Amino acid sequence: MNEIICPNCKKAFKIDEAGFADIVKQVRDHQFQEELQNIRNLAAKDKENAVKLAEAHIRSAAQEHLAKKDKELAEFKAKTALELNQQLNTKNTEIAQLRGAINGFEVEKKLAITEAVKNIEKDRDNLANNLKTKDLEKQNLESSLKQKFATELQSKDAIIKYKDDEIERIKDMKMKLSTKMLGETLEQHCETEFNTLRATAFQRAYFEKDTDSKSGSKGDYIFRETDEAGNEIISIMFEMKNERDETATKKKNEDFFKELDKDRNEKKCEYAVLVSLLESESELYNAGIVDVSYKYKKMYVIRPQFFVPIISLLRNAAMNASQYKAELALVKSQNIDITNFEEKLHKFKDGFAYNFDLASRKFTDAIEGIDKTIKELLKTKEALLSSENNLRLANEKTQDLTIKKLTHNNPTMKAKFDEISENGG
Repeated sequence: MNEIICPNCKKAFKIDEAGFADIVKQVRDHQFQEELQNIRNLAAKDKENAVKLAEAHIRSAAQEHLAKKDKELAEFKAKTALELNQQLNTKNTEIAQLRGAINGFEVEKKLAITEAVKNIEKDRDNLANNLKTKDLEKQNLESSLKQKFATELQSKDAIIKYKDDEIERIKDMKMKLSTKMLGETLEQHCETEFNTLRATAFQRAYFEKDTDSKSGSKGDYIFRETDEAGNEIISIMFEMKNERDETATKKKNEDFFKELDKDRNEKKCEYAVLVSLLESESELYNAGIVDVSYKYKKMYVIRPQFFVPIISLLRNAAMNASQYKAELALVKSQNIDITNFEEKLHKFKDGFAYNFDLASRKFTDAIEGIDKTIKELLKTKEALLSSENNLRLANEKTQDLTIKKLTHNNPTMKAKFDEISENGG
């Protein structure tokens, strides 16, 4: 415990160490705050003095800089005024020289204009004379062009009509080669084609539908022909396949080879022919008569337009071979060496194969020639139509030729012609 005497009332009182320490702290804190406030006041005063000093320094520097700029401005104004005076004197001199040159140019211009007017008047007179000549030439040219155009137009129309007729004729020819006859089936078409020639070319021939189906299948038609003695010359088994009959399955020609060969053997026919419209886009089958004997013996595939030609080819070959068959029978009966006959027979077979192939290629070439002719005729027609258009354009340009267009973008000549018109020239 510490004994403390109050400075005001002079009384003594006791206080413990904690209270004493608190009082001491209060006293120290009060002193610290007073000292801190004093320091703040001194700092604010120093700051204010520094600001005033800085303002005074800046004001002095600004005045010095302003005085320097005023001096430089005065010197620049004096220098600029001197240069402007010099440039003004130079320009006045140049203006005087240009005025003198302009006066001289005006004189030269007047002389040049006078000379130019004389030349233009001369050219005007020449052009007026030329225009009269051109008018006469134009009239003659128009008359000549009209006459030529009328003549060529008549010739063109005649040529176009001839070409159109020729195209239609060739198209009709190709259509006749087509195998889809309106209102007929393929079998009816082939039967009609054969019956048309039966009385003249096939008097001893048999051509009827195959009705014998004992073996479970049958062909469509059988062709047989005999000689005067009743000996069979040739026999052909025909099978007809129309595209319309197979639209659901779209079968191929070779799908029917095996069955056709079977029918040929069962009916004891020498040849088998498939008359087909199947595979209409095939270049092979569209080319002509197709020999498929590499698959099945003595079998051919044809389009309907080759129906009569294949019968004629095989029939003629068989008739020629019948002579050799007769000789062979005679030789065998007389027990004669047939070596020479076999050579002749092989020679005949080779010749027949060559002629058959040649005929097929000739037919193909003829079809291609027809197609090329149609294309050339169409090109000729287009060229004639183009010629007609060019003649029409030339005539329109001639009709449209006027003095106004000849003097277009030439104001001098236009003015001269206007003057001639006003004067009644």
